[in-house]
Amino acid sequence: MKILKFGGTSVGSVESIQAVLKIVKASFDAGEKPLVVLSAMSGVTNLLTQMAEDAAAGKPFDEGLKQLEERHFDVVKKLIAVKYQNPVLTRLKLLFNELEELLQGVSALKELSNQSRDLIVSYGERCSNYLVAKVMEQEVPESEYINASYYVKTDSNFGNAHLNEPLTTQLIQALSHTHADKLLFVTGFIGSNEQGRITTLGRGGSDYTAAIFGSVLNASAIEIWTDVNGMLTADPRIVKKAFSLPVLSYTEAMELSYFGAKVIYPPTMVPAFLKKIPIVIRNTFEPELAGTVIQFESGKSSYPIKGISSIADVSVINLTGSGMVGKSGFSGRLFTLLAREQINVILITQSSSEHSITFAVNPSDAEKAVKLISTEFELELLANKLSAPVIEESLSILAIVGENMKRTPGMSGRLFHALGRNGINVRAIAQGSSEFNISVIINKEDLAKALNAVHDAFFAELKKTLHVFNLGTGNIGATLFRQLHEQHDFLLDHNDIEIKVVGLANSRRMLFDADGVDLSNWQSALDEQGEVADLASFVSKMQAMNLPNCVFIDNTASKLPATYYEEIFRSNISIVTCNKIANSGEYAQYRSLHETARKHGVDFFYETNVGAGLPIVRVLKDLMLSGDRILKIEAILSGTISYIFNNFNGDASFYDVVKKAQELGYTEPDPRDDLGGVDFMRKMLILARDAGHVIESSDVDLGNILPENCLKASSVDEFYTELLKSDDYFNNLKDQAAKEGKVIRYIGSLEDGKVSISLQMVDETHPFYALSGSDNIISFTTERYKERPLVVKGPGAGAEVTAGGVFADLVNVGAK
Repeated sequence: MKILKFGGTSVGSVESIQAVLKIVKASFDAGEKPLVVLSAMSGVTNLLTQMAEDAAAGKPFDEGLKQLEERHFDVVKKLIAVKYQNPVLTRLKLLFNELEELLQGVSALKELSNQSRDLIVSYGERCSNYLVAKVMEQEVPESEYINASYYVKTDSNFGNAHLNEPLTTQLIQALSHTHADKLLFVTGFIGSNEQGRITTLGRGGSDYTAAIFGSVLNASAIEIWTDVNGMLTADPRIVKKAFSLPVLSYTEAMELSYFGAKVIYPPTMVPAFLKKIPIVIRNTFEPELAGTVIQFESGKSSYPIKGISSIADVSVINLTGSGMVGKSGFSGRLFTLLAREQINVILITQSSSEHSITFAVNPSDAEKAVKLISTEFELELLANKLSAPVIEESLSILAIVGENMKRTPGMSGRLFHALGRNGINVRAIAQGSSEFNISVIINKEDLAKALNAVHDAFFAELKKTLHVFNLGTGNIGATLFRQLHEQHDFLLDHNDIEIKVVGLANSRRMLFDADGVDLSNWQSALDEQGEVADLASFVSKMQAMNLPNCVFIDNTASKLPATYYEEIFRSNISIVTCNKIANSGEYAQYRSLHETARKHGVDFFYETNVGAGLPIVRVLKDLMLSGDRILKIEAILSGTISYIFNNFNGDASFYDVVKKAQELGYTEPDPRDDLGGVDFMRKMLILARDAGHVIESSDVDLGNILPENCLKASSVDEFYTELLKSDDYFNNLKDQAAKEGKVIRYIGSLEDGKVSISLQMVDETHPFYALSGSDNIISFTTERYKERPLVVKGPGAGAEVTAGGVFADLVNVGAK
């Protein structure tokens, strides 16, 4: 036979009850001899409890009673044929009348005992089971309602009664014998003591009822039907990527349940565990899914853990002092005291020096625990052998669980790397020698972030999600959004990366969406839904969202964002930037930024600072990391200047070439911003610093391209006038180069820690001789590449290649 247990959500409405009956009838028709255990309708137990408390406080409870009747009567009127309704409505009305009399008694006495509370809340299960049995009777005449309080016998610990196993076993076996051909609907959650007084089985009581019946009757399986697709790898309300686990061992399921997984309650599994009866968690509303099988053996899995569970709110009590060191029985004395007073200790950790004990309790028990400890250890406290116990609040527990952990090295390292990289401080750690569980205590505000980060870390076959906050929506930003949108599916399928732009801003508006902005419509969303832009608010909101694997992208040329970089790093957020200002300012700032990023374990990528989409910064770092020594770097790192000198040949005048470059959009509105060489200088400065040199911008020998009269012109128009007057100067340079079989290049050089940028004439033996268009080029002469330098060449400007460089940096975040 099979036990089918349905939770409150499964019998919470007309539609859900219809789904339940369909499942039960299919099982009955298949000859599985199901026994059905039902909870009260969803919300009814809480409603009954509130009504009881209201009655004890002298408050009216009529509205609750009316609501209770309406919900049950509504099911009768919609699911039972009219000719059969009256007996059912009459029976329910009698039950509600009994309930009303009880509540009136509580109101008159102004007292609510645990015994009275149990009796009152039992009406939830009694009404739901009777009702559903009568609905099913229309299709299966063998259906019969069973009040479990006649068969599940307990002690008199009202509210959390303990099972009288021998007597319960006899009564259930007798019931099975006399009702062998019946389809039984049994009330969950309730039992009775020796005097026949109704008791309740505590949290998860309906599941426990199912397990008791399953164990006594040697069921082939106990199916727990609920509103989720089995036990999941994490809480799906917090971790969107959580997925159902096909198989768990009893131990794994108990560990996950203990640390907050609400699908099943640990005591439920004990009777099943003893008889090795599989427990199956299935979804009432998606019965075609297999759900999760909980069995004696853990199933094979390619994942190192089975799941991540959590307790959202705990308090931690720290007890320290020399009086504990070497003191036999101290821990026993402490925890016996807490157990005697019914204080549940969720987690314990003790230092190897025995100088401190840390343990977690429910926040409601923390103050009581401290008072008990202060009384019990009064002498030790007065003698200063113990410090006063300290409570830490607003904490959470996160636990990774799985039997594979004991066979997989590096589990702790992977856990703490995921937490540390996301700036999540671990306050305490507990790991049993069985290695089924590693538990950590963290700040409550970090729980959602931690769960998502750890889930990504352990379930490697899932997609890594990067949460992006992008500043700047100009040419580069807009192009990046288009590239991300176009490559979204490719990244998911081939790189297991999902990139969500969860925040974006320009100088006017800013927009946030934790689920990701639609990049096919980002401009309209920003204009219509965005708020007024403010950089400080943008950074604060990014920090407050507290998402895992965050990346801040600076796609601006503004000085202001760089002032927030260190604060962003300290929030454990990586930065990708095409803005050169931060790295080319004062060396102290450059060093501080890199040190802060390293200290907080985040990435600082800025490939586009030097060569747009060309791999220059990465090549330099790889050379140095692999032990090569840089002897010399030569480079042309301005696409504008490259274009101008590559086209300054034949009959073309320098004036004409500069004009043409501006018309094509290669230069800034004032061409002197490019021809002055300052941007080029910043790039060389960054390279020099990345090569290990302490250097300031004032140390760079920056040679001029333009004569003095052009530089001093008061406007762009005047500049062009002066440039035209300087034709002879530039023609002489061109003629001299042609006469010597050379070409003119504006070349930056790093050698012996010195940086210089100057106009040079190079012949065909030089790697820069054949440069064309607006390409950039860089030559690395190293110990390994001494005879033939390593050369990187390609487009050095343009929104497509720059956005592509930012994109490449982004997908490499967290890759190391």
